[in-house]
Amino acid sequence: MLRIWGRTNSINVMKVLWCADELGLRYERIDAGMAFGVVGDEWYGAMNPNRRVPTIDDDGLVLWESNTIVRYLAAKHAGAGLWPADPGVRATGEKWMDWQLSMLMDDMTPLFWGLVRKAPQHQDPDKLASAASSVGKRWAMLDAALADRDYVAGERFTVGDIPVGCFVWRWSQLPIERPALPHLEAWHERLQARPAFREHVMLPLT
Repeated sequence: MLRIWGRTNSINVMKVLWCADELGLRYERIDAGMAFGVVGDEWYGAMNPNRRVPTIDDDGLVLWESNTIVRYLAAKHAGAGLWPADPGVRATGEKWMDWQLSMLMDDMTPLFWGLVRKAPQHQDPDKLASAASSVGKRWAMLDAALADRDYVAGERFTVGDIPVGCFVWRWSQLPIERPALPHLEAWHERLQARPAFREHVMLPLT
């Protein structure tokens, strides 16, 4: 059976849980990270030298890095429809997965940590305002891409929607001003209609 180590309030664990449920997989999730510890144990470090979550063990195949795990699960269970057979469609979705890591994370991480996980007396309003402005410009890029499609790769939900989908929910819940991005908002509403998104992603920010 697929085993997934990670805490449910980790955005990277959310990606994997959402993907697994979209695919209809049976799995066991084991709490790990932050208050749960585990990641500091030697046996965990042997699986994942980064000592972060998530890590999976799929019948002996151990993987870490959330976007890689999502790609692997979608490809292995391609019949479920998340992994487009057309390489061009697939790459169109995957570029947004990589964009989430290479661009979006740069501003989203300090914004989230500054507003949610730092006490108010330790927050820097100027830095938070700058990060919020930068993140809004990042999302405007995806908004423009969604002007002629329902999902990031085209007209149906694919693996490419999962990483950015987790982040758009988190962004929508932060106490900041957000620009009007109608195509992004419509896509977000479509994601919210998916039961696995509601269960694993639409959680209070902690």
